[in-house]
Amino acid sequence: MILRPIATHLHLQRPQYPNEKTQSNRHQEHHRRPLAAAFCSLRRPIPPPFYSTCDDVSLQQLVHQFNPKVPIEEAVTPPSSWYTDPSFFDLELHRVFYRGWQAVGYIQQIKDPRDFFTGRLGNVEFVVCRDDDGKIHAFHNVCRHHASLLASGSGQKSCFVCPYHAWTYGLDGQLVKATRITGIQNFNVNEFGLIPIKVATWGPFVLLNLDNEIFPPGEADSHIVASEWLGSCSNILSTNGVDSSLSYVCRREYTIECNWKVFCDNYLDGGYHVPYAHKGLAFGLQLQSYSTTIFEKVSIQSCEGGSMKSDRLGSKALYAFIYPNFMINRYGPWMDTNLVLPLGPKKCQVVFDYFIEASLKDDKDFIESSLEDSERVQMEDIVLCEGVQKGLESPAYSIGRYAPTVEKAMHHFHILLHQNLTNDCVVD
Repeated sequence: MILRPIATHLHLQRPQYPNEKTQSNRHQEHHRRPLAAAFCSLRRPIPPPFYSTCDDVSLQQLVHQFNPKVPIEEAVTPPSSWYTDPSFFDLELHRVFYRGWQAVGYIQQIKDPRDFFTGRLGNVEFVVCRDDDGKIHAFHNVCRHHASLLASGSGQKSCFVCPYHAWTYGLDGQLVKATRITGIQNFNVNEFGLIPIKVATWGPFVLLNLDNEIFPPGEADSHIVASEWLGSCSNILSTNGVDSSLSYVCRREYTIECNWKVFCDNYLDGGYHVPYAHKGLAFGLQLQSYSTTIFEKVSIQSCEGGSMKSDRLGSKALYAFIYPNFMINRYGPWMDTNLVLPLGPKKCQVVFDYFIEASLKDDKDFIESSLEDSERVQMEDIVLCEGVQKGLESPAYSIGRYAPTVEKAMHHFHILLHQNLTNDCVVD
């Protein structure tokens, strides 16, 4: 079927009213104005689903059971209910994930015009694409007709066609076809495009910001994003090999029966668990050299590795945690990223993307061996995290303590969470 501008065959323009109105004209216009105003509001980007806990005293008390002002030597960890309570999980979605920049993918997924990929963050379904002019867009992946999801997975499309009733949208989000709506009134095609989401890139990564009340939709300036997302450590990451020159290898996804923060805590313990739980990994690291540096929203853990050039870990490993849920691991010729997606109070998905230096992209034996070693570490971590989640649900556990010399990054993570969770409510 040929795509035609919808206004040419569906008569979408509203009727013109004469200057001299009859009583009937005035009656029609009186009932038309509120509807027109409602449609006009659709032109504005919508914020994430409204959520307020200003009056939920018990939930606020739960947040304040962790005191970020107590130094790590004296501090107790957040209570176990932070990791198990469904209401607390809902609060996190709205205060943590629906605000600020969130890593969602990488540039190679949309390197060519018409490339796209989809994803989900909390209750937000999104699609990111590159149009025929090379511009990157992001939208809520929801048809404006009856809310069907538009696209799934990734690939190439010249337009987005709803699988439900074939409403069709351009890669710029504009509605270009609506089927079988003859007779519809008060309908303006320009007001029913896809709802945009703020999108940006930094290095090899694609980022979204769902807080449209603060950031207008469209592609953001990468320098501004670097400052907001990474703060003062953006240059450190760039100069340590976190850039777009690496070749993409593969993706692996793990669904884990634990709260998303359990996985983050495990990552942020300063290598504390490595000699006990990852003996193979520990053999390739000089754990006595392990160090942690704290930045505004980032913590960087580093450790000296083996000196053998063939070793996948190389001479130094760098582990960067970008609040709230993204990890960048740079070691030897490899970079892998871990994106921790909350699926519920007791479940998360961790998405691993692997990149390698271009000179080794065709070394299949080295790549296969390295991925096997990485997979072994992930399986060991999954056992740990799922065991911790079960322990958090036990009545025997409420709060814990920090090991001050090694768990500084974990403590910093909890402080940032507390800051987000105690932000003042905004009431419409």
